Amino acid sequence: MRHTCRGTINLATANITVEDSCNFIISNGGAQTYHLKASSEVERQRWVTALELAKAKAVKMLAESDESGDEESVSQTDKTELQNTLRTLSSKVEDLSTCNDLIAKHGTALQRSLSELESLRLPAESNEKIKQVNERATLFRITSNAMINACRDFLMLAQTHSKKWQKSLQYERDQRIRLEETLEQLAKQHNHLERAFRGATVLPANTPGSAGSGKDQCCSGKGDMSDEDDENEFFDAPEIITMPENSGHKRTGSNISGASSDISLDEQYKHQLEETKKEKRTRIPYKPNYSLNLWSIMKNCIGKELSKIPMPVNFNEPLSMLQRLTEDLEYHELLDRAAKCENSLEQLCYVAAFTVSSYSTTVFRTSKPFNPLLGETFELDRLEENGYRSLCEQVSHHPPAAAHHAESKNGWTLRQEIKITSKFRGKYLSIMPLGSIHCIFHATGHHYTWKKVTTTVHNIIVGKLWIDQSGEIDIVNHKTGDKCNLKFAPYSYFSRDVARKVTGEVTDPSGKVHFALLGTWDEKMDCFKVQPVVGENGGDARQRGHEAEESRVMLWKRNPLPKNAENMYYFSELALTLNAWESGTAPTDSRLRPDQRLMENGRWDEANAEKQRLEEKQRLSRKKREAEAMKATEDGTPYDPYKALWFERKKDPVTKELTHIYRGGYWECKEKQDWTSCPDIF
Repeated sequence: MRHTCRGTINLATANITVEDSCNFIISNGGAQTYHLKASSEVERQRWVTALELAKAKAVKMLAESDESGDEESVSQTDKTELQNTLRTLSSKVEDLSTCNDLIAKHGTALQRSLSELESLRLPAESNEKIKQVNERATLFRITSNAMINACRDFLMLAQTHSKKWQKSLQYERDQRIRLEETLEQLAKQHNHLERAFRGATVLPANTPGSAGSGKDQCCSGKGDMSDEDDENEFFDAPEIITMPENSGHKRTGSNISGASSDISLDEQYKHQLEETKKEKRTRIPYKPNYSLNLWSIMKNCIGKELSKIPMPVNFNEPLSMLQRLTEDLEYHELLDRAAKCENSLEQLCYVAAFTVSSYSTTVFRTSKPFNPLLGETFELDRLEENGYRSLCEQVSHHPPAAAHHAESKNGWTLRQEIKITSKFRGKYLSIMPLGSIHCIFHATGHHYTWKKVTTTVHNIIVGKLWIDQSGEIDIVNHKTGDKCNLKFAPYSYFSRDVARKVTGEVTDPSGKVHFALLGTWDEKMDCFKVQPVVGENGGDARQRGHEAEESRVMLWKRNPLPKNAENMYYFSELALTLNAWESGTAPTDSRLRPDQRLMENGRWDEANAEKQRLEEKQRLSRKKREAEAMKATEDGTPYDPYKALWFERKKDPVTKELTHIYRGGYWECKEKQDWTSCPDIF
């Protein structure tokens, strides 16, 4: 490294920066700077990657070498601190050496005095004691000498290896900074390539001949984001909430009031629903192609709970968490069939299939639902069409918790309270639902409970987002003792098994297996009746594969997605209808949430502003409740904490957990159109 050609730049200290698609710069921060040009962007990236790898190797070699201090990458501050530490250690060792000399001097005098005592005529017992004291003094002097020698060895070792330790520490710091810069650059390049790809695929659709098509009208929200500069800076989340303007959807007012926005946004739906009440919509406005610097937000979210991070609507889909919870009822006919079963074990098979079916809507749904406001509700009245009606309410904000109650005239009731906890780990996002789900069949009194598995969203920073479900579910019939254990196999690149596999066994109270379940959580579930056969030793053995195949029954199969679902957030047929305007709902219903409606209509810049307004209004309400509680405490007067309107928190008689259970009254208030007890949250 000392003898190099003139003009050479040391890679270990070089700065490698990209100028544009074909040019890049190498410099040493001083007089040496080289501007290089590649034949193409791909060739430039190959050079930059090779140079970065060589630079990392050079830094590592420099850290491992024993070269002189002029070639070290240690800062002057660290050197001074290290020298001060070594100087302190050296002075302490000198102090110990002085103490050791004194101990040796006084120990020698003590031994001389003891020898003189031995020469005197003393009783035999005294001579024995003097010998013991003399031996202990000798041992003490030997031990103190050994301690001093060990301290000297430690000081020499510290002086010898201090430079290597400092180099290693500096190398780790440099590696961390380089990794952050590389990851940020990779995220920028991925974002640029994704925009370039989307621009290439959108251009053919904008030809004059197709300007009048309905699809083009839905896609009109796609702007000219592909012209954005490659060198755009990364900002924190609050700075990028304002998205590119859509000139056709500007508002005149600075703030959006809940009452006025509800009327203006929903006029396009009212006349359709008044003409035919039972007709359900089959499409929504297509998702706009807005670009977003993902890394600028996610780099500040690592290790945090996602529900406490302010997010722009760009990450969302135009549905709330209450509506996503209601989507569990998409395959309600499985519970209708289960209610007709006379055999409790067969009934448990259908309940298990219903449990698995609730995950089928998540396979392509990588967007985040809106966090409901405290007191927000969502109703789904399908009593005439499908025989059930459902009600959800947000009963807690931190931690977020939603209570759900659904009842069917076909003989079943479903209720649950789900608390969502989530953690962002850099490469993936884990979503852990907490709480029990209850299903009660009226005719038999069978009461089933189970919990949800963990959902993981992969490739958060780089790559295509994909979702996986993993864990186990135990479904228990608390009346008969029957159980079903479902296992959701996590995805593995090296596994030869089918992806998204789910297996299960239905057992009676004695543990005997009666049915085996097999399938995938995104496609279908099959059931096999297990017939015990006599084993070689006279005991029971499992049924052979070809014999089990004869008893296969398909319990559930996923419905196909609607046409052009990829442009409509991959919504299912049920999901497309959930945010459609309906008359007579409570003023707290999710359909009336203005930021969600604006986002559905492609007006994302206004939706972001409205989302901020609603969240600020919720924060002020919380502060007001906290102030009232503090005042009541100071005055010694009783204060009632926040209570849900339609659900009551009490101990569940089956699971013994504190949960919110429907107290009744919602549908009666809807019939009377008496919503005076509802809070103003929008």
